[in-house]
Amino acid sequence: MIVTTTPSVEGYQITDYKGIVVGEAILGANVIRDVFAGITDILGGRSGAYEEELAKARETALAEMEDRARDAGANAVVGVDLDYEVINNMLMVSASGTAVIMG
Repeated sequence: MIVTTTPSVEGYQITDYKGIVVGEAILGANVIRDVFAGITDILGGRSGAYEEELAKARETALAEMEDRARDAGANAVVGVDLDYEVINNMLMVSASGTAVIMG
């Protein structure tokens, strides 16, 4: 499946719009607390453990969005946006875009 932040893909034409699709992943307070408690791998102000957890959350959100696009009959998602929000000491990663059929 093609997933892109752009509104179109060169060489392809959008033939049908299936609607907005969203995927979310939430890192609970325990995960964030555990990551911060184990920040012994900080080098230059960066935490590899925290970045790894963020990457997992982002991948989960994107995969969920792709699954919803597939369920809608789409073969691509365009205009993808990733958002990060902190809600009650939990980190939410959200991926949204427009599910389309490209030919």
